[in-house]
Amino acid sequence: MVAIHAVAFPTSDVAAFFRALADETRLAIVRLLALTDLRAGEIVERLQAPQNAVSYHLKQLRSLGLLRDRRGGWDARDVYYSIDLERLHALYAQAGSTLHPGIACEPEASSAPTQPGRPLRVLFLCTHNSARSQLAEAILRQLGADQVEVYSAGSQPTGVHPVTAELMEEWGLDPSRHASKAMDAFIGQHFDYVITVCDRVRETCPVFPGDPTRIHWSLPDPVAVQDEEEQRRVFEQVRRELLTRVRYLLSLPHPATGQRLRRIASPAAARDGREEL
Repeated sequence: MVAIHAVAFPTSDVAAFFRALADETRLAIVRLLALTDLRAGEIVERLQAPQNAVSYHLKQLRSLGLLRDRRGGWDARDVYYSIDLERLHALYAQAGSTLHPGIACEPEASSAPTQPGRPLRVLFLCTHNSARSQLAEAILRQLGADQVEVYSAGSQPTGVHPVTAELMEEWGLDPSRHASKAMDAFIGQHFDYVITVCDRVRETCPVFPGDPTRIHWSLPDPVAVQDEEEQRRVFEQVRRELLTRVRYLLSLPHPATGQRLRRIASPAAARDGREEL
């Protein structure tokens, strides 16, 4: 796994963290954006708060380094907001240590899964099912093992991109079991989470039975990058972001059973000094 390294923040940052989350509106925004990326108007709608108040609180969270924003890949007028989960985790850990050194201690990842009653069913969706959704599927399958049933699909499937397969192999994942699939093949199936990793597909995501939790992760499309060197950089950026988000997704209680899943420690170290899964 990618380790959360201890970061020594200034005392002022820890105090600002306490102040930020002491406000009910900012706490509500963090809770919303920790799970799914949203546009400003959607935050206003969900909180039933004035636009200017939401803008103020977003500014406060940005000043603490907790808030990220990204211009939408489908409609350039859209700006998606998300929480930097690694910084949130690190600040939370140091805030705990400030109160008591033992509070920030975390259990080790297990080498064997615990059965959650029934597997967590997750479907990742994007347009071409060639990069982002394929990487997300592979990472979740590796970290969740028998605790999860995970699939990916696209609205216009084109085939798995060669760099996607290379990145899977670097982390000891098997690209041979991956192929692009049409999302229509999954309509009518039950899932616990339906996660869109493409802004375009978010706007056209079909309805699935059982009212699964819908999550959106606004990620850049590396395949759309023309320069090969820059494309590789964006691919690796997306892979790391997906790893972070999948790890935190697995930390949530199972939506149906309420049981905690356990992230599985990967036996394979990545090559050339890269992080393990």
